[in-house]
Amino acid sequence: MAERINFQSLMKSKVFSALLVLALLLLFNLFFTKNFFVITIHEGHLFGTLIDILNRGAPLMLLSMGMTLVIASTGGTDLSVGAIIAITAAMVSKLIGGNLVMVDGVQTYITETPMFLAIVISLFTAMALGLWNGVLVTYGKIQPIVATLVLMVAGRGIAQLITSGQIITIYYGPFFFIGGGWFLGLPFAIFIAAFVFIIAQVFTRKTSLGLFIATVGGNASASWYAGINEKAVKLFAFVFSGFCAGVAGLIICSNIKSADANNAGLNTELDAILAAVIGGTNMAGGKFSLIGSLVGALLIQTLTTTIYAFGVPPEVSLVVKALVVVLVCFLQSSVAAELFGSLAGKRVKA
Repeated sequence: MAERINFQSLMKSKVFSALLVLALLLLFNLFFTKNFFVITIHEGHLFGTLIDILNRGAPLMLLSMGMTLVIASTGGTDLSVGAIIAITAAMVSKLIGGNLVMVDGVQTYITETPMFLAIVISLFTAMALGLWNGVLVTYGKIQPIVATLVLMVAGRGIAQLITSGQIITIYYGPFFFIGGGWFLGLPFAIFIAAFVFIIAQVFTRKTSLGLFIATVGGNASASWYAGINEKAVKLFAFVFSGFCAGVAGLIICSNIKSADANNAGLNTELDAILAAVIGGTNMAGGKFSLIGSLVGALLIQTLTTTIYAFGVPPEVSLVVKALVVVLVCFLQSSVAAELFGSLAGKRVKA
């Protein structure tokens, strides 16, 4: 009986369900994708499909963390993260730029604005946009999906105004390290995502902040009577989401060495929502898991990489992704827990 209860509790764990599907996907690639698990070393750097998944998935990991706190505290979603990526990329590219000049007979690229200052301004812009969303939700009493839809629609227009409707190319080499550099043999973007995760995990699990977020999202009225500043918690969640989107924008912009206001971060908000939900975040607010969101992001990126490896057409890849998401959601349901729990019970009796 104890074995059956333990199995049912595992199946009810959304993080376990996401890990199970991720393990099945990796097992599929082990047999059907050539060299999927092969990792090589070249000039002290690690290369391979698994490294690419972590590297390409870093922006989605960041977005999923911010999205998780927004969903947990408000019971709504932040649809503007893709637009914030575009604005951040446009801002930093406009500030840094890069001009080719001759210095002592050597061709050198110089920036119009110091790189550190350009990054700080761009991140503060992203956080200000997140604050704008938070103000609309907390003080304007607008539903999060509607409030962030405003910036989602207008954001790309703002990015195009910054870039004058052009794709701006960056020529300043040191900036490329953010999205294309290496550290300790691994892509530097992985360390950025890991650092943000560690800070967020510490603050949400080792301080009262996580409890405040869960309480506000679970029952805002009760949290107010308990003396929790509901508005401050929701504002923090949106600012953090804006910050994560800004960092993701820097990584993407640095990686492609340019800013494309039309395509940067396009539809990434949908993958971020899926990653958060797959990882166990309750769409009604309250319960959340940052670790689960990272697992969800890795699952989505692994699935995307697998689809590309098999040359699946883009129109079909969306259907495949939808089917996998449905599978994960089914495994997380109480129906699946009861079904597999009963099967496990029969085996124990046998």
